[in-house]
Amino acid sequence: MQAPAGRKVDGPALVVEHLTKRFGDRAAYSDVSFEIGYGEVFGFLGPNGAGKTTTVRTLGTLIAPTSGSARVAGLALTVSNGPAIRRRISIMPESPGLYTRLTVEENLECFAGLYGLSDARERIRKALGAVNLLERSHDLCGALSKGLRQRVALARALLNDPEVLFLDEPTSGLDPVAAREVHELITGMRSRGVTIFLTTHRLEEAERLCDRVAILNTTLRMIGRPDELRTELFARTLEVRTKAPLGDPDALFAGLSGVKGWSDAGGAAYRLEVTDPEVAAPGVTRALVAAGADVLSIAESRHSLEDVYLELVGEEEKAGRA
Repeated sequence: MQAPAGRKVDGPALVVEHLTKRFGDRAAYSDVSFEIGYGEVFGFLGPNGAGKTTTVRTLGTLIAPTSGSARVAGLALTVSNGPAIRRRISIMPESPGLYTRLTVEENLECFAGLYGLSDARERIRKALGAVNLLERSHDLCGALSKGLRQRVALARALLNDPEVLFLDEPTSGLDPVAAREVHELITGMRSRGVTIFLTTHRLEEAERLCDRVAILNTTLRMIGRPDELRTELFARTLEVRTKAPLGDPDALFAGLSGVKGWSDAGGAAYRLEVTDPEVAAPGVTRALVAAGADVLSIAESRHSLEDVYLELVGEEEKAGRA
């Protein structure tokens, strides 16, 4: 991953090693380890109570870990490094936390003062431009829609030109149009080399935006690109549909190159477990045609990130309720 233009960066943006946070006897998260590169959008997924927000608060220097270590934007996660880390990162919580009686510009001026920015006016102009809000700078925040307030919160998070941006449920409660606008802003920040640490319950959002995802349920269950997780958890399959049920599907599919097994998917549909769909599909098609079957479709089954999530977390939640 490339770093933001003009920045000299050594190593990854985030390194987490065996990080644990306990509150008394309860572990918010335990023995968590991962690395994130500069310019990467990293999805952090898990059910309520899994430890996602607590992890963000830890890496954002708001609370101290119980054990383990981390490096954030190149700095060791220590109490003494807290101020320096906070100058390099930003956190956008699920609730924007804006002053509704102040204008957009006044809100940003307030937070620019907290950052101690010497070039506050120029920073505010750039931040509002990045989220397409320059023309709304004099509007009261209380008069804005939730989607626009989320954009103001993103502008606030960009004031200090962060190397790492933590977004906690940034599209929670937004309609599809407003959520898409936030997605476009995230994509734009990635192109500028900003590292995005994204917690979300919207699995289709994570699949669309994230280079890699981690699934947390107190401990880290899995980490990787969505396609890697699908391949690791699920067998590759072809879905075959014919106009009428096959007379003897077992005899037809047995021995075909690349076909490991098959199951009836109901009606005139069949699910074939294969080594490689691109290798197996032509032979399956030829065999069906030779048998006189009217083929309606042959396509690879595509497991979604939601399927991965439910496979890893769903069974655990069911067991916990039993």
